[in-house]
Amino acid sequence: MMHENFYHKLKVYYEDTDAGGVVYYANYLKFLERARTEALVTLGFNNRKIKKDFGALIIVKSCNIEYKISAYLEDELNIRSFVKSITKTSFIMDQFISRGEDLLVEAKVHLVFVNSKGKPIKIPSSLFQDFKPYFCDSIKI
Repeated sequence: MMHENFYHKLKVYYEDTDAGGVVYYANYLKFLERARTEALVTLGFNNRKIKKDFGALIIVKSCNIEYKISAYLEDELNIRSFVKSITKTSFIMDQFISRGEDLLVEAKVHLVFVNSKGKPIKIPSSLFQDFKPYFCDSIKI
């Protein structure tokens, strides 16, 4: 099954960098979060709507990130995101940050749907149906 890529562009600002003008490593996690949020929005959802309509939150269970090349002040970055696989309660999203043709960061993020008490819950069926046809390589029910 083909997956759809979601792209999010951003510019590196002074606040994103260290004293040398290099993006501080932890800020890449913020960049990835913004891109994941925008990917959800393209499906017609946002975190507030998911909480209101389903009583659920999407939390990061784990993140494996590999830093390859540094980004610098005022760089124009592009973040490519797609859902790699889905289970009943979670999904894996692959994300890549690039500058032009250069791959800077590669990340695999495991996200889980939880209720207000932090317990894993099934992904709401309407969300699951939106994920399924668009951009998943594998689905495990």
